[in-house]
Amino acid sequence: MDHKTPLLLALSLIMPVAIADADERSDAKAQVEFGITVVQHNLWQEELYRWQRAVEIDPSYAAAWNNLGIAYEHEGRFDEAREAYEKALELEPQNLMIQQNYDLFQEIQEVSIRANR
Repeated sequence: MDHKTPLLLALSLIMPVAIADADERSDAKAQVEFGITVVQHNLWQEELYRWQRAVEIDPSYAAAWNNLGIAYEHEGRFDEAREAYEKALELEPQNLMIQQNYDLFQEIQEVSIRANR
């Protein structure tokens, strides 16, 4: 065994993980994109399923969590929407789009609570 063999062995063990992560993100993005397509046709249940699949495939995909928050909010599943938005913000705290969606969600929830008192 020469001095390059341990390095090549280490790289061969690391590379499949990197490729798997890239494949997972690609698969998750495909789910998100299809979800966007179906929501344009007002197929909210299919869109919800696609975005749930995206976060199952790649739990670190903030955009998928954000979209899932939107879907849950649309379905009136507000606790789940809050959790999804918060997960998205945990993953990408500087993402202004996610922050705006979450802020709007919170505002609507506060107005709704005040209106129901």
